[in-house]
Amino acid sequence: MKTISQRELRNDSAEIIRALGRGESFRLTNRGRVVGRVVPDSAPELDDLVVRRARRGMDFSDLEPIKTEESTEEVLRELRGER
Repeated sequence: MKTISQRELRNDSAEIIRALGRGESFRLTNRGRVVGRVVPDSAPELDDLVVRRARRGMDFSDLEPIKTEESTEEVLRELRGER
């Protein structure tokens, strides 16, 4: 995920919107501090779950690891419907 500043978001909004359309996500900073994420509307629901849990201050120690023969990249492509 690429990190962009609030200034970049303002100045390069057209390019950022095109990138969102290609499925790219961005971490947004203000004065060097991460303040949020800009993600495509088609982002997997798992992303939303992670964000909600993080906002509640929940940890992830209760989650069981998932073992698979597929690489992380292959799993993410499948979740995004890119297969």
